[in-house]
Amino acid sequence: MEIIQSALSISGDNLRQAQSFSDQILKASTGVADHVTAANNCLEHLRNAEYRLRSTVEVLPRGGYKHARAWMSGGLAYQYDCWSALKYVNDTKLIHDTMSFLNNLISLTSNGLSLIRALDVFGDDVAKWAPVRTERDGFWESGGALGEGGELRVPVGLKADVTVCKSKNNNGGCDYGSVQDAVNAGPDWSEKKWVIWVKEGVYEETVRVGLEKRNVVVYGDGIGKTVITGNLNVGQPGLSTYNTATFGVVGDGFMASGLTIENTAGPDAHQAVAFRSDSDQSIIENCEFLGNQDTLYAHSLRQFYKSCIIQGNVDFIFGNSASIFQDCTILVRPRQLKPEKGENNAVTAHGRIDPAQSTGFVFQNCLINGTEEYMRLYYSKPKVHKNYLGRPWKEFSRTVFIDCNLEALITPQGWMPWTGDFALKTLYYGESGNTGKGSDLSARVTWSSQIPAEHVNVYSVGNFLQGLQTSQVSEPEFEMTVEFKFIRTRLKDIKLT
Repeated sequence: MEIIQSALSISGDNLRQAQSFSDQILKASTGVADHVTAANNCLEHLRNAEYRLRSTVEVLPRGGYKHARAWMSGGLAYQYDCWSALKYVNDTKLIHDTMSFLNNLISLTSNGLSLIRALDVFGDDVAKWAPVRTERDGFWESGGALGEGGELRVPVGLKADVTVCKSKNNNGGCDYGSVQDAVNAGPDWSEKKWVIWVKEGVYEETVRVGLEKRNVVVYGDGIGKTVITGNLNVGQPGLSTYNTATFGVVGDGFMASGLTIENTAGPDAHQAVAFRSDSDQSIIENCEFLGNQDTLYAHSLRQFYKSCIIQGNVDFIFGNSASIFQDCTILVRPRQLKPEKGENNAVTAHGRIDPAQSTGFVFQNCLINGTEEYMRLYYSKPKVHKNYLGRPWKEFSRTVFIDCNLEALITPQGWMPWTGDFALKTLYYGESGNTGKGSDLSARVTWSSQIPAEHVNVYSVGNFLQGLQTSQVSEPEFEMTVEFKFIRTRLKDIKLT
């Protein structure tokens, strides 16, 4: 444990320095929109990373190794995202030097995460600790029964703390006229649910649920009735993919039900996110997400989607979270202004950057099909309309489909490369028990896998999301500066990545 504490201490020290560099970039970027956006995003990512690191420090001595792995996986992703944000504006020495520093920070955090994983998997027997191996290498962590952990659902019958109406002055005494105002009214760092009932209507707004807004629950009057809509996209000045979300959540324990959340930017607008989540152990049920490219950004941490509808075309479920999609309807919609020309669509683009991250996408009992409009196009000329289950956004991408109905639009190859042979030897793309015309495995790409029957349970709610532990460990409130008071030891002989 002392070795891990030392690794986290060093990572914490360097994280604070990275925040200082990012703040300097922001101060030097006045009037340069893309630089200001990159610096602000970087500061937000590093603040989230700091919070996850502190949570890890506090939970490890209590044996919360699964939580520690999830939070450090998120922290590593945030540090990488800061580096990635700066990559697109790397035209000054300060930015270049900050990116170099972040590379070192990412390496330190990766080392700490690998040590935590080794402790969780192999226990205190340090002799068994070794470089990370994944399913692709034939290594499987132990798991219980597929249904272990019970059902995760959004509770019914909760009393609303506040109500939202489209026009609060004309609609029977609602508390607020916008979803954002209702979110802002909730307490910070609350252990109790803050329940918001958003009544039927179309709400044209951008919603943000901050890190401090924990346990927010948003109920609507049903899919297609309560609609939250926006049209931000990367074609607009000063916006990155991260910033385009119509609805973005960071605070943990978020729940939603009975909503449609959409981004109406259109198929020619490129990245335009409808919903982005960094909420750990969040539950989304009976919601609809509508967009084109990058509809659902399951960015980080542990997320559960139940009986949802997700529509899009290019990489429209993406991110580096550990997410389970259960009983969901996944629909491809027309992509181009002239869709009859044909296209290559990927349903998913998972972005795991490190083999020790406990992240991946799991689809259980889902339907993968096209909208009625898209299927008319598909059947008119099937050879030019190609749809794949996923492609590797990052090197250790992980996505599995279990007991799903894969309809005819899924190509026989099943999976699509990103570019050349990138990630084809390190990703894990698995299938098990699927049905439908698109489920035939005989022509699948050689770098995809069939999940061994004895290991399907690795992807259960109880195992993959630690569904049994949702109430066992509470996270700390957040302060901007974290003190890491640990004994420092040499780490050069214990690096596992």
